[in-house]
Amino acid sequence: MIVPAADGFAELMAFHEEMIRAVTNGVLQYQTEDGTWHEAVCGIGIAEFANNRCEIYVDTCEKPEDIDQARAEAALERAQEQLRQKRSIEEYHIARASLARLKETHRR
Repeated sequence: MIVPAADGFAELMAFHEEMIRAVTNGVLQYQTEDGTWHEAVCGIGIAEFANNRCEIYVDTCEKPEDIDQARAEAALERAQEQLRQKRSIEEYHIARASLARLKETHRR
């Protein structure tokens, strides 16, 4: 599994040491037992690796093929407008996180 992190990407392989890692907005990649790689656009959260098992806890996670482009573009416009208005610090950070995730979605 490859997860987006603040300092780049973190790769977690079978029998990795136990750890908890912060996950940032971006694209995570994972490989199934048959060797096929898959991608998902995710929000912020954590990745926990313990007992040779990786679990990801993030606020949002969608496969690119499941993303409604029209909805994503409308959300991107709303997030950009909220950033321009800079209502409150909390709303600003929520809008920035949403914008980062939506930009990644839009690139796909």
